[in-house]
Amino acid sequence: MTRFSELADYVAIPAVTSLRLSPDGSWLAATVQTLGPEPSKFGTSIWRIDAGAAPASRLTRSAEGESAPEFLADGSLLFVSKRPEPGAKEKEEAAAEPAKGALWLLPAAGGEARRVAAPPGGVSSLATARGAQRYLASVAAFAGTSGADQDAARRKARADAGVTAILHEAGMVRYWDHDLGPDSLRLQAGEAAAQGYEEAGNSGLRDVTTDCDRALDEQAFCLSPDGSVAVTGWLVPEPAGGLRAELAVIDLETTQRRILLGAPGVDYSDPVISPDGNAVVAIRSEHDTYHRPGDVTLVTVPPDGDEVTARDLLAGFDRRPLSAAWAPDGESVYFTADDNGRCPIFAVRLGTGEVDRITGDDAAYECLCLAPDGRTLYALRASISEPPTPVRIDLSSPGSPGSAPVRLQSPGGPVEVPGRVEEVTATAADGVMIRGWLVLPDGASEQFKAPLLLWVHGGPVMSWNSWSWRWNPWLMAARGYSVLLPDPALSTGYGQAFIARGYDSWGDKPFTDVMAITDAVLARPDVDADRTAMMGGSFGGYMANWIAGHTGRFRAIVSHAGLWALDQMFGTTDNPAYWRRIFGHPATQPERYLTNSPHLHADAITTPLLIIHGDRDYRVPVTEALRMYADLSGRGKRAKFLYFPDENHWILKPGDIRVWYESVFAFLAENLLGEDWRRPQLL
Repeated sequence: MTRFSELADYVAIPAVTSLRLSPDGSWLAATVQTLGPEPSKFGTSIWRIDAGAAPASRLTRSAEGESAPEFLADGSLLFVSKRPEPGAKEKEEAAAEPAKGALWLLPAAGGEARRVAAPPGGVSSLATARGAQRYLASVAAFAGTSGADQDAARRKARADAGVTAILHEAGMVRYWDHDLGPDSLRLQAGEAAAQGYEEAGNSGLRDVTTDCDRALDEQAFCLSPDGSVAVTGWLVPEPAGGLRAELAVIDLETTQRRILLGAPGVDYSDPVISPDGNAVVAIRSEHDTYHRPGDVTLVTVPPDGDEVTARDLLAGFDRRPLSAAWAPDGESVYFTADDNGRCPIFAVRLGTGEVDRITGDDAAYECLCLAPDGRTLYALRASISEPPTPVRIDLSSPGSPGSAPVRLQSPGGPVEVPGRVEEVTATAADGVMIRGWLVLPDGASEQFKAPLLLWVHGGPVMSWNSWSWRWNPWLMAARGYSVLLPDPALSTGYGQAFIARGYDSWGDKPFTDVMAITDAVLARPDVDADRTAMMGGSFGGYMANWIAGHTGRFRAIVSHAGLWALDQMFGTTDNPAYWRRIFGHPATQPERYLTNSPHLHADAITTPLLIIHGDRDYRVPVTEALRMYADLSGRGKRAKFLYFPDENHWILKPGDIRVWYESVFAFLAENLLGEDWRRPQLL
């Protein structure tokens, strides 16, 4: 028995979601998601992870949870929480509008946290200065307001009038799972007294941007070491409803803003200022076009530079960087990138442009934190068989046995999985090697063949290279299934040409690649070739729908948040401008829609389908599932529809996660194992 045998045990596993290293390098602040006081909800708290071998300890315990921890220079910790201020009267809290995220400070010497700022629209994210007690927060506020009092008055007036309407005049209307507006983000700066708790924890937030409409939506920002300058992403409208992300430099004293990097058809994101303040590193992403996928690289530029002075750090490096962190001496940049089913850490030396691979294991890394002396790197390490775990990496001799990641003490501890994972490969029709991971349950052998579940990842420009809480193969292995996790055309980690193989025809190379590696796995003696099923979500859901109309080889197919009618999807998704770039407009360039749309092959479907969708999914709207269910049931096809009225692209609530898996288990057992259909009890 493992924690994967019972769903209640599985959803109770603590999940470490982020890391921040203290200024002295002695400990890390980690955000950890666990079941909250109410078992129907998850909650997030902040934990202290020792940089050595001491046990982890929990720092915050409110029912509302805490997020976005960032250290100030003196070692005190800022974070965001909706918790009420101590001593607040119950009737006042009951009368207030839904709580917004406020800014709290936990003193370096310990003790109780205090609330230092509570803007009416709430704080969503933070950045702090490396060498000063200054910080920057993104705060929601109404256009035309100045200060908290005006913003609060606008909110009250709307509430009193019963107005919830939002007027859009340009740009996106929704994003993933939430409406954009009626307020918008602005940046506000603050300063905390060094080592000050009782005396003066905060001098108040002040605007450094105002009325910037949707320019700061989903944009990352950072502060210079002395806290005098900010660099932030800045969205700029493009023709036909498109957007591009530029980088802006803002002087926090004068609030003057200038564009640092920006060009048509290019996004700049995730800026990080060097320790000496003399350079900015950022991710540069070309927009995909109708003719080719855009490339991604790292660039560096002085804070007073521009496009001309920007330098490509990864010229000739055929992998896509995902995150970056400066070495303390400013001579190297460490970054992560998908690579052949892993996501290792690399370092690029600014002087030579040489790229070194720092980690060599079968793992995926994120949240890079460099120790002040530059000799140690801390990160979250995960793999197909291990959830994200804080680790320490010795940088004195990267790649040597002594530099293997050392696991730190953290909540949840090691998780035992019910089986093993192997790397598998196959040769595609065009001669390209396709690889993936195969999860096998305990006991799988020639005598005890395991039924096979083919899982296609979302994205589609992604890779199966890390742990997944939502699509966890070990829950299937605990029930005797093997799970194939392939990386077909469009996957990252194999170079730009591999993405381009399936770029203009989703139903071609991705489909034939998946079939080729499935054939290779079904030839194994420990896999049951007569009992196979297919599952996928998002792009994987698209592939589920496409596969259903192009082969009857699977006994069951599960389609979660899948694309069904591509021309319909174009007009209802939260980002139609992206679709226009890569597929064209269905009225004037219908070719790719007609060639790749699963709904045009509904008549050919013979496989039973379980369709799953959340109503708050704005990336792949629920209309895809509604139409698919209507198309199949109207043709007398075998289909079930599991609908979540208050979930989005992902299923996030503990109870909904359980019924999601219970429904999938029952559907597979009915069609692969010959068992009677058992409707989940809560459904």
